[in-house]
Amino acid sequence: MCGIIGKYNFHTGEPVSPDLIKAMCDKVIYRGPDDGGVYTDGHIGLGHRRLSILDLSELGHQPMSSEDGQIWITFNGEIYNFQLLREDLVAKGYSFKSDCDTEVLICLYQEYGTSCLKYLRGMFAFAIWNKRNSRLFLARDRIGKKPLFYYDDGKTFVFASEIKSILEDPQVRKEMNYEAFYDYFKYLYVPDPKTIYKNIHKLEAGHYLICTPEGVGKSKEYWDVSFAKEHPGSLEDISDELLHIMDESVRLRMISDVPLGAFLSGGIDSSGVVALMAKQQNTPVTTCAIGFDSEAFDEIQFARKIAIRYRTHHHEFTVKQKAEDILTDLAYYFDEPFADSSAIPTFFVSQLARQKVTVALSGDGGDENFAGYEKYYLDDIENRIRSKIPGFVRKPFFPFLSRLLSKRDHVLFKRGSTLLNTLGYEPDYGFYLTNSEFEDSLWDQLANENTKKQIGDYDPFSVTRHYYHKADTDDHISKILYADLKTYLSGILVKVDRMSMANSLEVRSPILDHEVIEFAASVPARLKYNRGEKKYILKQSFRQILPKEIMHRKKMGFSVPMADWLRGELKDLAKGHLFDKESWLREFFHVRHLETIWEAHQAGRRNYATILWSLLMFELWHKTFMRS
Repeated sequence: MCGIIGKYNFHTGEPVSPDLIKAMCDKVIYRGPDDGGVYTDGHIGLGHRRLSILDLSELGHQPMSSEDGQIWITFNGEIYNFQLLREDLVAKGYSFKSDCDTEVLICLYQEYGTSCLKYLRGMFAFAIWNKRNSRLFLARDRIGKKPLFYYDDGKTFVFASEIKSILEDPQVRKEMNYEAFYDYFKYLYVPDPKTIYKNIHKLEAGHYLICTPEGVGKSKEYWDVSFAKEHPGSLEDISDELLHIMDESVRLRMISDVPLGAFLSGGIDSSGVVALMAKQQNTPVTTCAIGFDSEAFDEIQFARKIAIRYRTHHHEFTVKQKAEDILTDLAYYFDEPFADSSAIPTFFVSQLARQKVTVALSGDGGDENFAGYEKYYLDDIENRIRSKIPGFVRKPFFPFLSRLLSKRDHVLFKRGSTLLNTLGYEPDYGFYLTNSEFEDSLWDQLANENTKKQIGDYDPFSVTRHYYHKADTDDHISKILYADLKTYLSGILVKVDRMSMANSLEVRSPILDHEVIEFAASVPARLKYNRGEKKYILKQSFRQILPKEIMHRKKMGFSVPMADWLRGELKDLAKGHLFDKESWLREFFHVRHLETIWEAHQAGRRNYATILWSLLMFELWHKTFMRS
C-alpha cells in the first residue's frame, strides 16, 4: 500500500517544482515509509511513497516508467491477478524486469488503454502519464477501497491519496463546501464525490478521469453492480458456490512477500476469513483482536474461541483510557470531518497488527453484501406495513404518534420516532431517515440563521435518493443494499484506509472482492434476510467451517462505549473543545442549544453521544486544518 501524488499545469504550462512534489509526498510518509520517489517533466509532476509488499527490491521503485520512458505511473494498491495478466502479456510479446504488479499495470495500459480497468482484480488508485499526447489518466477501484482526491481550478490539476498533500500546494485555496458540511452532520461522513473543501473532489469508486491540455474531463463510470438477474440455483447450490468464491478471494489476498495476518473480532465475517486462511496456510495465522472494559462492547471472548479452534498466533489489546490520546491524530489522518467512532478501535487493532505483520485481512463487507445490519430488518418491516396502509392515512398519523414518544433516551427515541416517521413517507425517504443522524427538529434548533442561509435549499436526501432509484431492481431490500454499497460503504472504507495507513499497515478485504459483490447481488433478497435472520446465505455457507456458537451469537458491531466516555474520560477534553471561546462551532450553531444537549447527556436524561461526537470531530478538523 502506498501514497500517490501529482500535479499537472495543463493550462499555464508552468513547470512543476520537484520540491513541491516531495513536500506533498512527505505529508503522507506513513503511507509508504519504505521508499519515495519524484518525477517531473515540465508541467507534469508525479510523486510516490512506498510500502513494500511485493518485490521488495529497488525494481519496484515508483514513479515507474515504461521501457521507452513514454508512460509513467504512480500506483497505490494491489492487483491480485497480476501474475495471470503478466502471463497473457508475455504471450503478446511484453517483457518484464520486476516481479511487481506496477510494471504489469503499465504494460496492460499500453496494450488496452483505459479498457485495462476491466481486467484488474484488486484495490487500486493510480495515475498514468502519457508523454506522447500529454494525457493524464486516473482511476479508482470498483468499490473505492483506495482513496483518490483531486483539485481543479480550471488551470491546474492536483491529485493525491490524501487531501493534506493537496493542501500543501500554496495554489490550493481552503474554502468550506456547505453542502458537504450538511451531508457530514446527516451521514457522519462526506459522501463521494464531495469533500468538505470547495474545488477538491473524490474520484468516485468504479470511475476514471482524463486530464488533457484542453482541461479536465468528466469522470466516467467503468463498473457498476447489477441486482437485476437472480441466481437460479437452490439454497444449497448458492451456499456452496459462495463458499468457493470466498475461498478463492481469500487465497488471492494471501499473496505477499512480507508477514501477513488478520483482524479477528469473533463475528461471522472475520471468523470466516480466518477459517479460510487457516485452511490454506501451513503455518498458524497471526490474528489480532481489540477489546473494551465495557462488557457490552467487548468481543474478545468470541475472538479467543476462533483463535483456539484454528490454532492461530493470537494477540489482543484492550482499549481503556487511550482514546483521548489519539483524538487530534484522528482529525489529522482523516483530513475532513469524520464521525464514525469505530475509527478508534480500528486504529488500535491496526497498531497492534503492525507490530506483528505488514498485511492484514479483514471481514469488512459482510453486512453490506448480505444485509447484516439491524436497519435492514427494521426497514423491511416498515416497508411491509407501509404497503398495507394508504398514504392519506400514513402521512398524518404516524408522524403524530412519533411526537408522543418519551425523549429520555435519545437513541431509543430516535429509533422509535424514526420508525414511526418513516411509515409516513415513501420507501426511499424512509431509508434516508434511517441512515441520517441529525433529526431535522434538532438541526433546526442548533443551526443558526447564517448556516441555514449558506446551505440554502440543498437536501442531503438527494444522495440516498439518487442511488435508491439508480438500482436496476424493484426489490426494496436490494435497492437499499445498492444505495449503501454506493454511499455508506465509502464511510467504512475511508476509516479502514486511514487508520491502517496511519500505522503503515495494508488491509485487504476478501468479502469486498468485486466478484463476491457481483455474486451477492445475484442472490435473492429472501436468502440474505430470511424470516428475521440477517446474513442468512452467508451463515448457510460458513456453517461448513464455523462453530454454531459463532454462527448464532448476537451481533455487536465494531463500536465503542462513546456515551460513557463522554461522561467519563473524554468529558473534560470534549467540553474544552466544544465550548472553547474560539471554537468554530460558534459560527454555525447556537451555543445555548449546544449547552442544553451537553447538560442533558451528562445528566443521563438523553443519550446524545453521536451528535456530540460529530460536533467534536468537526471542531478538531477545523483546528487542525482551517486555522493553520
